[in-house]
Amino acid sequence: MGKNLTYKILENKLLQGQLEAGSEVVLKVDQTLTQDTTGTMAYLQLEAMKDVKRQTELSVAYIDHNTLQLGFENADDHEYIRSVCEKYGIIYSKAGNGICHQLHLERFSRPGIVLIGSDSHTPTSGGMGALAIGSGGLDIAIGIAKGYYYLTVPKVLNVKLTGKLSGASAKDIILTVLEKLSVKGGVGYVIEYSGPGVKTLSLTERATITNMGTELGATTSIFPSDDETLKYLQKQGREDDYTPLAADDDAVYDYVLEINLSEIEAKIACPHSPDNIKTVKSLEGLKINQVAIGSCTNSSYDDLMKVASILKGKKVHPNVSLVISPGSNSIVQMLANNGSLTDMIQAGARILEASCGPCIGMGQAPKSGGVSLRTFNRNFKGRCGTSTADVYLVSPETAAISALKGVLTSPENLGLESHEPDFYLVNDNYFIHYEGNPGAEIVRGPNIHPFPIGQAKDKYIHGSVLFKGSDNITTDDIVPSNAKLLPLRSNIPELSKHMLSTLTPDFYIKSQSCDDSILIAGENYGQGSSREHAALLPLHLGVKAIVAKSYARIHKKNLINSSILPLVFEDTKDYKKINEGDELRVNLKNLEAILVDNITRDEVYKVKLECSSRELNVLMSGGAIKYEEAK
Repeated sequence: MGKNLTYKILENKLLQGQLEAGSEVVLKVDQTLTQDTTGTMAYLQLEAMKDVKRQTELSVAYIDHNTLQLGFENADDHEYIRSVCEKYGIIYSKAGNGICHQLHLERFSRPGIVLIGSDSHTPTSGGMGALAIGSGGLDIAIGIAKGYYYLTVPKVLNVKLTGKLSGASAKDIILTVLEKLSVKGGVGYVIEYSGPGVKTLSLTERATITNMGTELGATTSIFPSDDETLKYLQKQGREDDYTPLAADDDAVYDYVLEINLSEIEAKIACPHSPDNIKTVKSLEGLKINQVAIGSCTNSSYDDLMKVASILKGKKVHPNVSLVISPGSNSIVQMLANNGSLTDMIQAGARILEASCGPCIGMGQAPKSGGVSLRTFNRNFKGRCGTSTADVYLVSPETAAISALKGVLTSPENLGLESHEPDFYLVNDNYFIHYEGNPGAEIVRGPNIHPFPIGQAKDKYIHGSVLFKGSDNITTDDIVPSNAKLLPLRSNIPELSKHMLSTLTPDFYIKSQSCDDSILIAGENYGQGSSREHAALLPLHLGVKAIVAKSYARIHKKNLINSSILPLVFEDTKDYKKINEGDELRVNLKNLEAILVDNITRDEVYKVKLECSSRELNVLMSGGAIKYEEAK
């Protein structure tokens, strides 16, 4: 019985535990990455640990989200992160260098490693055959300080690719997978790609697919490491980092999905979910106001060269604002050197800094009621900064041709060729490679506040139900992301005033009227971003437990690390019986048979904690930091 690629890497990095789906294991961590909206909190947690010495082969702190530095808050965060890097020997990537996932792919990722990152799109490096997993900041801090990572062993879902793309793109492949599986379809799985169609895809095309596999709820996504991987590494001057990796020919999978690339056509994700998929042709002619090209999903050199070739000698439609965010400073220089940047500018495109930019709500909000085509990975309501706007997700080719026409237009007759270069320009001048200086001063600005720490659990938890949510509540819903609020990521007390404000504007006010509270939710609670703040804000506001039908993987882990109980209904019908304002009492005397008394309605519900024995200890002891200290 052959092994799949995922389990080969897991076996190679296994420190403790058994490789059985659903069990918890401990893995050796090779690399970590952070970005600036999650990094400050991760490094505050790193500082809270005792006798820290970096245990990874390398760790990188990227400044790519809050690069506009609208006020002192962002600049103070960046200086804090830089000073932490100096102390602990972490590589610091300065603002302007580019987007963390694109940069990590270019400079540091390599096949077969375990990479964990405090950003949910860390699986981008799975395009290179790395086991790259998004997680919360505390997990990253533990990874840096201890060199290990706790993982619930996933199942493996094989996407077998046949045929070859014709008139469609890598973005259309992952939109097709989302159409078939939904935003919940990957929960509990690693998505592993195989089949003859894999060889037809470049490494950056593979990275587009693994990047957006996050929207499936998957633990991560991965491609084999083959000749295309070697070509890319050679072009980056990193051929020594190459290792061939692939599943055995008779590898066993838990589920197999076959997709013929020849049958894929241009797709579009409609508001307000990445799995609301239609064909571009079915909506062709939709009037648009804005087009945004870039993000960690689609900002590669090949992507932007295709965009430049479409725009060359033409003019952006008078009613359309076109903005382009390159993925890295090296890509910007290459576009400038070959004249493609000029082609974009002459067409009327606005060239933004090499950063995340509008993808995370940092500028370029559409007009009220506007229609925005974006090559990004998420189109959750309000994420763009305009709650009344409709955001559609498309490929760079669809975005570019539509920007010229002023309406949604199919790219299928463009006949574009790949623009992969013979060699990539390498500019490492934005990186500061710190060796580590234990005596270095940590610099903290006035907006940087300590993070809340959980308390050991008693036998009973009492609380009022302050919020009842539907299915697929996102971390964007819990912690709104826009240019005004992003600077507050280092200030939990101030940011908490905006918790759930897009769904229930008075949540913070209600939280001030009770000491302890409980939240109720539907399926897939906490999907989307890895932002740990979605657990830290409720912890700060006195939320003791959440009772939901199910949870997104990263958010559940963050809740456990923060010591907020992620309870699951044994009977999902009980969800309908609870209303906001009900007084609940959770009986924790028997953790294998937890009961919730609804004092208001005189009803009792059975709930469960779907956790490992270690995670139960983390919860009961008051969170991961206290647990690690007590070991």
